[in-house]
Amino acid sequence: MPIREYAAVDPAKSCRHCKQGFEEMESMDAVALTTCPRCGSGIARQLSAPSVGGSQSGLHDRAKNAGFTTYEKLGKGEYEKKY
Repeated sequence: MPIREYAAVDPAKSCRHCKQGFEEMESMDAVALTTCPRCGSGIARQLSAPSVGGSQSGLHDRAKNAGFTTYEKLGKGEYEKKY
């Protein structure tokens, strides 16, 4: 489920929650919110970059401990051994 970001349309007529902006976890097919869930003022969905992170499971550490070799790409056809 994606996390969507919302912010107040008119900060002068909004509560602190929507004035600062907030995140809402929604399903992919959910319709965008138009009013703040706390104060009822108008809000708009903000564009944000997707969060694409590295391995949180320790995959590289487990591979190294198991004796595997990992290479990092330096350039076209050039690789450097990491471990």
